[in-house]
Amino acid sequence: MSARCSWCQGDPLYIRYHDEQWGVPCHDDRVLFEFLVLEGAQAGLSWITILKRQEGYRKAFYQFDVGQVASMTEQDVARLMQDTGIIRNRRKIESAINNAKAFIRIQQEFGSFSDYLWSFVSHQPIVNHWKTVDEVPATSDISDCLSRDLKKRGFSFVGSTICYAYLQAVGLVNDHLVDCPSYHK
Repeated sequence: MSARCSWCQGDPLYIRYHDEQWGVPCHDDRVLFEFLVLEGAQAGLSWITILKRQEGYRKAFYQFDVGQVASMTEQDVARLMQDTGIIRNRRKIESAINNAKAFIRIQQEFGSFSDYLWSFVSHQPIVNHWKTVDEVPATSDISDCLSRDLKKRGFSFVGSTICYAYLQAVGLVNDHLVDCPSYHK
């Protein structure tokens, strides 16, 4: 009998995220921006902590409208530092705003952030064949390359580990275990 990847057990929100979103190829720039912000916010925390605040992030960051986030001011940062619906870390909040500006520059250069991002995997998801969670890496050559390029373009909170988690989240990498029902979706 097939079983879900073990990392998502124990919380209905986690299970729904695993079953419906994680590893599903995404080409929607708004969603790609959302997960870039959320993965950066997760640094040093558990993913479930961020998932439980996802709606708070959507409200705080204008449903991840990249243009509106890019135009946020110091007053917005001060307001968000009081917002219990998100992680109240000044560097992470400022990073979301800064990354929105860099995200727009990539959209202008490549036509979309999706086209830029998917070029790192030749526009085809990488499907791995892991049998155990212990086999799944924390980084890859692709996440190393993406991290370097994003940093060069002015992004922050985009280290290789964050980038690998991002690639998994938005479906450029399928790291569902081979016996997981979502592996074949």
